[in-house]
Amino acid sequence: MTADPIDRSGLTPKFWERKPLQKMSPKEWEALCDGCGKCCLNKLEDEDTGEVALTCVACRLFDDETCRCTQYDIRHQFVPECIVMRPDNIDDHAYWLPQTCAYRLLWEGRPLYDWHPLLSGTPNSVHKAGISVQRRTVSEFETPTEEWEDYIIEEPT
Repeated sequence: MTADPIDRSGLTPKFWERKPLQKMSPKEWEALCDGCGKCCLNKLEDEDTGEVALTCVACRLFDDETCRCTQYDIRHQFVPECIVMRPDNIDDHAYWLPQTCAYRLLWEGRPLYDWHPLLSGTPNSVHKAGISVQRRTVSEFETPTEEWEDYIIEEPT
C-alpha cells in the first residue's frame, strides 16, 4: 500500500490487461493498489487449515482516515515484518491478500472491479463503494494481541 495516491499520468491505458504482473514497471505495480487499507489489517492464520481471518485491528502505522501508511517509505524501521508485495513474491503471499485486491485478482487471472481507481479515475471510488476499511479500524496499540480473535470481521466486498 502506498503512502499517497499514485500519479497515474504516464501509465499506458489498461496496462494491467496487457501486461503480466512480472513485467510491470514499479510505477505500474504501485498503481495497482486501490487504497482500500485491508492489507494493513492484522490477520490470524489457522495453523491447521491455513485459513486466514481478517481483523479490524490495524497496523500501528495505518491512518484510519486516509487508509494509508503514515510512514510508507520507512515502514520497515517501525514494522520489520511488513511484507512488500513484489512480482517475485506474490506467489507466496497472494493467499492472504484481500479478495478484492488488484494484485490478487490479476494473479488469479480475474479483472479489476469497476470501483478500482484505475477504472473509475478517482482514488475515492474504493471508499464510496464501501470496499475500504476507512474509519472502521482499531489500533493495534490499543488492542492486546490475545483479544484479536474478538475483532475478526468479514471482508468488505
